[in-house]
Amino acid sequence: MTQQEMKDRTKVFCIRVIKLSETIIKKSEIGKIIGRQVMRSSTSVAANYRALTRSKSKADFINKLRIVEEELDETLFWIELIESLELIKQDRLTEIKKETAELLAIIAVSGKTARSTKS
Repeated sequence: MTQQEMKDRTKVFCIRVIKLSETIIKKSEIGKIIGRQVMRSSTSVAANYRALTRSKSKADFINKLRIVEEELDETLFWIELIESLELIKQDRLTEIKKETAELLAIIAVSGKTARSTKS
């Protein structure tokens, strides 16, 4: 997958999570809190992936990859919490959970590769 394809994919992912968040923000106070948290972490995924495509050094690239990985993991946590609290039906979360896990796996492998290759 090219960097541009990943930029596009993380942006689409972010948009999907924002739309999901809008649904729960309207439901309750806890929905507001969790909805905003998942929105923040998912938007950070897309923004930081975009930033890593303009990294100035290998160390900068690896650091930004770590940030994207952490934000994806946090997003997955919030989605799992949304599911556990039944703020959205489980069947509506299946695809977004799958996409989060796939992106997390891609970024983790990219990080391992980047750390293992010489400058």
